[in-house]
Amino acid sequence: MHVWRDKRTMLILFGMPIMQILIFGFALTNEVKNTRIGILDKSKDETTIAIIHQLQASRYFDVVENISDNSKLVPSFQAGDIKLVVVFPENFQEQLLQSNTAAVQLIGDATDPNTANTLINYATAVILDYQSSLRNRPPLPYTINTETRMLYNPQLKGSYNFVPGVMAMVLMLVCAMMTSISIVREKEMGTMEIILVSPIVPIRIVIAKMVPYFLLSAVNIASILLLSVYALDVPIRGNLTLLVVECLMFTVTVLALGLLISSISNSQEVAMLISLMGLFLPTIMLSGFMFPIENMPLGLRIFSNIVPAKWFYIIVRNIMIKGVGFEYVWKETLILLSMTVFFMAISIKNFKTRLE
Repeated sequence: MHVWRDKRTMLILFGMPIMQILIFGFALTNEVKNTRIGILDKSKDETTIAIIHQLQASRYFDVVENISDNSKLVPSFQAGDIKLVVVFPENFQEQLLQSNTAAVQLIGDATDPNTANTLINYATAVILDYQSSLRNRPPLPYTINTETRMLYNPQLKGSYNFVPGVMAMVLMLVCAMMTSISIVREKEMGTMEIILVSPIVPIRIVIAKMVPYFLLSAVNIASILLLSVYALDVPIRGNLTLLVVECLMFTVTVLALGLLISSISNSQEVAMLISLMGLFLPTIMLSGFMFPIENMPLGLRIFSNIVPAKWFYIIVRNIMIKGVGFEYVWKETLILLSMTVFFMAISIKNFKTRLE
């Protein structure tokens, strides 16, 4: 009844997950699409025109500028109009036909080195794809052709990686933040004294605080999965029932963590601060969905093992994207279950039956 009466709580519970999954799902991506590029074509022959058309036809590039000479390159980059320039030398087709080789220069704006490197790789792939289409040209001796295959995500969509991480972040923040202030609010409003004088043992009070948020979180899980599938085109290749059960179990873990924060806090502000700062940053930094844990120092890799979102991210990614069964995620499930028992035990132990 308290949750239904508090309109701000309802907005946070249902509005925040939907907004975060949409914003992060569409905006938080490592893909580079519709990038504005320029062309400096000194040859203007049939081959260069075909390559330019192939670049334009890809979803990665948008040819917006035809540069006339080298002196216009730097001003175009300085103005921020383009991120990449493809330079074809003179007599490009003639060189290709006579010697079976020709050079293409790719000039990128390296103020953002990751984006520049990605764009150059994309452009190289498009050019190599055109090269492989020239079936009537005899291959050079000792030519090595490479074949690339991307499992589970052949289109390299960023949402495949970010949606499981955003699910962990949303459930962690919403569930922990709401439950962390639940017991503290009772103390500040003076209703905790009435609860304590009633014949209710602490474990029932703690569980009673979890049940409403657990039911509301189940609604959030349903909305997140629906948005992931129908708005972000992220498939659920594994067992849907297993995925839902794992999400609900992680919800219980986070609710228990929120109650632990609530039991050791003296005010709603403190509980909120601990929830946001103590859970948000580790979830973003140490869960593995934004930054690879393998690249971190040994101390951070060890510390990441106590972050529940790390194990949940592994579970959701394996079930949703890889389509594996329980036999591949039982270890992570057991870790989350152990965390749940630990958080619940500490919450009950720290629950004070007398107000100071």
